[in-house]
Amino acid sequence: MTTQTISAARTLRGTVHVPGDKSISHRAVIFNAFAEGNAEIHNFLPGADCLSSIACLRQLGVQIEQRGDHVKVFGRGLRGLREPNNVLDCGNSGTTMRLLAGLLAGQPFLSVLTGDDSLRSRPQRRIVAPLRELGASIDGRDNARFAPLVIRGGSIRGGSYALTIASAQVKSALLLAGLNAAGPLQLTGRLDSRDHTERMLTAMGIDLTSNAEGLLLYPPSHPVFPYPLSLTVPGDPSSAAFWWVAAAIHPDAEITTPNVCLNPTRTGALDVLLAMGADISISNERSEGAEPVGDVTVRSSGLRGTRIDGALIPRLIDEIPVLAVAAAHAAGETVVADAEELRAKETDRIATVASELRALGAEVAATADGLIIAGGGELHGAPVQSHGDHRLAMAWAIAGLVAEGQTAIADADAVSVSYPNFWESLHTLQV
Repeated sequence: MTTQTISAARTLRGTVHVPGDKSISHRAVIFNAFAEGNAEIHNFLPGADCLSSIACLRQLGVQIEQRGDHVKVFGRGLRGLREPNNVLDCGNSGTTMRLLAGLLAGQPFLSVLTGDDSLRSRPQRRIVAPLRELGASIDGRDNARFAPLVIRGGSIRGGSYALTIASAQVKSALLLAGLNAAGPLQLTGRLDSRDHTERMLTAMGIDLTSNAEGLLLYPPSHPVFPYPLSLTVPGDPSSAAFWWVAAAIHPDAEITTPNVCLNPTRTGALDVLLAMGADISISNERSEGAEPVGDVTVRSSGLRGTRIDGALIPRLIDEIPVLAVAAAHAAGETVVADAEELRAKETDRIATVASELRALGAEVAATADGLIIAGGGELHGAPVQSHGDHRLAMAWAIAGLVAEGQTAIADADAVSVSYPNFWESLHTLQV
């Protein structure tokens, strides 16, 4: 366990190429594993979570070659996966566990999904209950509230399911199960979460459409579907958000993050920063595969408090820790509401964000579903904890760039989950 010490930076200048998007990297390897052919993935995120997906897929018989951010996947087709001879260890990756649960629910064999202490304490009923309604046989601790999950793959009925929470992981798990269903699958309800799964499956030739009710998926019947999909993964906006906030709150800063994913379901942090008065410009907008991308430049700004709630929350759920840092620096009060999902992340991010920001001198109150942050005060350096959470470690580093004195971040190597070279990038900006 390492500690990183951060001091206030005199200036922040430069261009940061953030790692490939974590959500898209997961999906690129998982989806191409069941494609009918081979695919090459460039700018793959070689963080611990995405490597957990690769390790599990290899146990399912998929040949994958990975060197840094270049990956080649030799697809085995939807019905070509094999029964693993050991439990599948998802590490700390909720995405790996939940997407594979959906995929394996329709496979004709037994599989067991587990993970580290943190992942085994995170709720899984949100995927187990809807998968069971579609016919899946899944057991686990405390009536499948927690992993390990035992999946006896087999008959998936299809039919209709109404999502009650806006969760891309739940939505994706159901769509993956539906690929092996006996009939069409209609999803309704809370579909307002990131849509990388829908975009990628459609690009691979899957008959997945949006209608008046929601999403309608037809299981592939032609043997060539799904097509393999080679792609360059765009930069992760959840990683870029740390640099956007750093530039906005620092008195002498200009930072550009090129080639960032600008999928509308992922740009909530940009919208919030603009609402707070941040100086942001976007250039070189284009498409990479099925995703919009562009270059984002943020400069020193005078921020003001705002409200973050409702439909915004699914579009920035992972960015709330660093947006809380921006709120502590802004003039006036910021309220985060409707974000109870934060309590089911790597840590209870409502409680941990509140406690660690208070340690840095901010006035913060935790609520049942969010935070109330009284901005405008001066942050001061202090010992803080990442609690093993990669996004907290990076958020406290950004706070340390404007805090008086030194900020010592315990368990700082947690950043390797999503941003292995974060500390190197931070040091290159301090000129």
